[in-house]
Amino acid sequence: MTEKERMIAGLPYRPSIGGLAEDRLACKEVIHRFNHMEPAQRSEAMELLKGLFAQAGEHFTVEAPFHCDYGYNIHVGDHFFANYNLVILDVAPVTIGSHVLMGPNVALYTAGHPIHPESRNTGYEYGAPITVWDNVWIGGNTVLLPGVTIGEGAVIGAGSVVGRDIPARTIAVGNPCRVVRQITEEDRKYCCRDREFDVPLD
Repeated sequence: MTEKERMIAGLPYRPSIGGLAEDRLACKEVIHRFNHMEPAQRSEAMELLKGLFAQAGEHFTVEAPFHCDYGYNIHVGDHFFANYNLVILDVAPVTIGSHVLMGPNVALYTAGHPIHPESRNTGYEYGAPITVWDNVWIGGNTVLLPGVTIGEGAVIGAGSVVGRDIPARTIAVGNPCRVVRQITEEDRKYCCRDREFDVPLD
């Protein structure tokens, strides 16, 4: 089993051997190009990332700067928007559904290290996948830790640190992130200054 296969499978692996360092360098070169493209080159920039990712759907936007480790472990659905400074440490698969919004400075960390210092000093690492289902909104400065799943339609408040799974159609916030309430039919209305609007379904 290669180091890359071990990494993607969530087994202990060494990131300095087996071609992984070369993979990270190739990724960094693409990311450097992306982060230094002219604003008018938006469509070309998105195509560049689509070529780096394992999958990227239609109507896909990532604001620069952006950083990831490999790119080939990232799967993104349709109508995805990520604001500035998205960081994805994709040593394990990262799966993001459709109609997902991410605020600035969001970080998805699939990478982990041994707790014991002697074990950690061996250079071994491991990863655990992150899954974000459809229709999720993740507020700015939020961190998703290895192995978490964000359920369909959930909202994660800004500044949260998510270390456990978040159920579908809930609002969760905090460090550690906890569910504060369900999303209900009343939430079809949203406020804009002092007015309320019914959101059309069509």
